[in-house]
Amino acid sequence: MQRKALVIGISGVTGRALSEHLLKQGWEVHGLSRGRTEVIAGCHSIRADLTDAEAVSSAITDLGVSHVFLNAWSRQATEQENCRVNGDIVRHVLQPLGRSGRLEHAALVTGLKHYLGPFEAYAAGEVPDTPFRESQGRQPGANFYYAQEDELFAAAREHGFSWSVHRPHTVIGYAPGNAMNMGQTLAVYASLCKAEGKPFIFPGSAAQWNGLTDMTDADQLASQLEWAGTHEAGRNQAFNIVNGDVFRWRWMWPALAEYFGIEAAPFDGRVRPLESRMQQAGDGWRQLAQKHDLKQPDIGQLATWWHTDADLGRPMEVLTDMSKSRKAGFLDYRCTLDSFVQLFERLRQEQLIPR
Repeated sequence: MQRKALVIGISGVTGRALSEHLLKQGWEVHGLSRGRTEVIAGCHSIRADLTDAEAVSSAITDLGVSHVFLNAWSRQATEQENCRVNGDIVRHVLQPLGRSGRLEHAALVTGLKHYLGPFEAYAAGEVPDTPFRESQGRQPGANFYYAQEDELFAAAREHGFSWSVHRPHTVIGYAPGNAMNMGQTLAVYASLCKAEGKPFIFPGSAAQWNGLTDMTDADQLASQLEWAGTHEAGRNQAFNIVNGDVFRWRWMWPALAEYFGIEAAPFDGRVRPLESRMQQAGDGWRQLAQKHDLKQPDIGQLATWWHTDADLGRPMEVLTDMSKSRKAGFLDYRCTLDSFVQLFERLRQEQLIPR
């Protein structure tokens, strides 16, 4: 019997990769988004405002889906508002699906802010020892990931479906217009450096430059999401999800520079955020887009300086343990350098960055 999925946030980096993966595995896929970006071919598009309970219920109640994958959030001015709004989003989706009696499994994608704390207090408190393990539990204080989890747990108890929570590190994947996308941001940055003859400067901290770290390919996350929803060992569990390799940015940064045919500037130990250095980059990108006949002249649809700065500027090592997932039977692996290169190649093929 064909499985039927509803992907919330289908146009994002996670939702897009998941939809492509599920379609290849023979699923029927419905995708809910705000409609700013077209869904991929083969998916059924649904448009609704996730903060509007009535609109969401009207859009999804009669779909009859067996699985729902929640990959969306709405950034607010404070963490208290993040908790309220993003907890509501999860409840607005799960209550009508739960009442239908057809939902078998709900998966929630969060991230490593589960261990690091929210943006407004990012890594400000006592951070658990690395590598982060699921057994380390929650940090003190408000965190919208916890609010989302609580809504998931409550709905699962009330309606009898299983659940899983997935905590990726920074996700590498293809999704133009996505609000948090380091891979595309670095591709745009490197392309501008090459075109303008400027140095490819690492924007982050010495801790990130020298320390061990890892990342998550969107396809790796998609594979774990399906596995958890279709295998008993994955049900009613929270899992970290990364590629399975580790690296140091002092090695990765020159490797990325080599792909683009540019030199990586020596790291001088200073944090040099992209957001402050790239304020005028939009004009340069429009000129580059015109010269190379690129499809997207708006740099804001490809690069998100603040999010990349947040990840690369962390003052501590951030590393994830995958033992729980592996012991449960999920053994997939990705090479992070290959993930970057595959993304860059796709961006070139889609005429989003110069060749």
